[in-house]
Amino acid sequence: MTGVVVHDARKVDASGLVDEFWLVTDGDRIVATGSGTGWHDAARAPGAEVVDAGGHWLTPGFLDLHCHGGGGHPYDDGPEEMLAALATHRAHGTTRALVSHVANPLASLRESLGVVADLAAVDSMVLGSHLEGPFLARERRGAHDDAFLREPGPEMVEELIGAARGTLRTATIAPELPNALEAIGVLIEAGVVVGIGHTAADYEQARRAFEVGARLLVHAFNAMNGIHHRAPGPVMAAIENPEVTLELILDGLHVHPSVAGLLFREAPGRVALVTDAMAAAGASDGDYRLGGLNVSVRDGLAVLSGTSTIAGSTLTQDAALRNAITLVGLDPVTAVTALTQTPAKALGEGHRFGRLHTGYAADAVLVDHEWRVRRVLADGHLL
Repeated sequence: MTGVVVHDARKVDASGLVDEFWLVTDGDRIVATGSGTGWHDAARAPGAEVVDAGGHWLTPGFLDLHCHGGGGHPYDDGPEEMLAALATHRAHGTTRALVSHVANPLASLRESLGVVADLAAVDSMVLGSHLEGPFLARERRGAHDDAFLREPGPEMVEELIGAARGTLRTATIAPELPNALEAIGVLIEAGVVVGIGHTAADYEQARRAFEVGARLLVHAFNAMNGIHHRAPGPVMAAIENPEVTLELILDGLHVHPSVAGLLFREAPGRVALVTDAMAAAGASDGDYRLGGLNVSVRDGLAVLSGTSTIAGSTLTQDAALRNAITLVGLDPVTAVTALTQTPAKALGEGHRFGRLHTGYAADAVLVDHEWRVRRVLADGHLL
C-alpha cells in the first residue's frame, strides 16, 4: 500500500472532535482512522508519505456549491482560466467544487456547460456545474446581465441539461417566473438539485417551490426579499422546510454576522457556506469582468463598476471558516460542518465527502490554531 499518513492531529468534522487523531489513505480513499499510535505500521509502508500534524486542526476538504472564479481568473473564459481559478481555491482548502455560470447567451452557456463536463472527467475537484443564470428575476438580478435573462421554457431547460452531459448538478430559478414550477420538475427529473434565488418571490411562492422539490436557497438574504414581520419571504420558507439547505456567503459584507448566527440557530445542520467568489478571490483589488459586466474591487468588496451592487465576493472557504468562528462565534464542529458535510449532503454526496471516516474521499485540510491552511490533501494527493 502506498498512501498518506497524517498523525497527531486534532480532528474536527460533523461527528465531533478527536485528539491525537490519525488517518491513512490508499489512492483516493481513507482506509483507516484512529487516535493514538495506531498509525505507526502504516507509516513504515514503502512509499508512504507521513505528515505530522503537530496538534493542529484536521478537517475534511471544503466543498463549495457556488463559485465563479479566483486567483484573477474567471470560470467563464475557457478551460485554462477554470483550471487556474480552481487551483487558487484548492490551495485555500476547497477540494471539491461546482463551477457556477452567470447569465450569458444560451449558446455561450451550452458551450460552458460542455467545458465543465470535459473538465469533470479529468479533474476530481470539479463535481459539475451550477447554472445560476439565466432564469432569474430582472429586479433581483444582481450582477447578472439583464440582456441575457430568460423565462424557463421546457425546451430551453432540456437543451441546457443536455449540454452538460450529466454534470449539471444544481440550477437556480426565480420561482415566480412563468413556467418556473414546471421547469423545476424537469430539472429534478434530470437529477438536478434546484435552488431558488435572484427572486422577487414572496413567502407563499417560495414555499410552493420547496413543496414541489426545490432544495436550495441560493445565497440566503442576498438578491431576495428579506424577513419582514408581515411578509416572511423566502428565507423563512426555507427555514421552515427541513429538506432545504441554505447557502450563506460569510464574508462579513453580504450578511451581517448577527444575522448569520440567527440562520445557524434556526436551521441547524442546513447552512452551507459558499464563496460566490469571482475572479478577484485570492487575488488583488482592481478591475475585473463577471460574465459580460465590469466589476470593480476595492478593499475586497466587489461591485458592478459605477454602482453599489455587490458582484459576487472575494472570499475563499478558509476565510469563511475563520469568519464563522471569529465573527459569528460558532463552535468548530458547527463551522466545519457548514463547509463540508452540509454541502455534500445537499448534492446527495454525504456518503462520499465531508467526513474524515474510513471509506470517504481522501480529502483533508490541516489548519493551524488561527484557522489558516497549512497543508491540503486532495483526492489522495498532498499539495
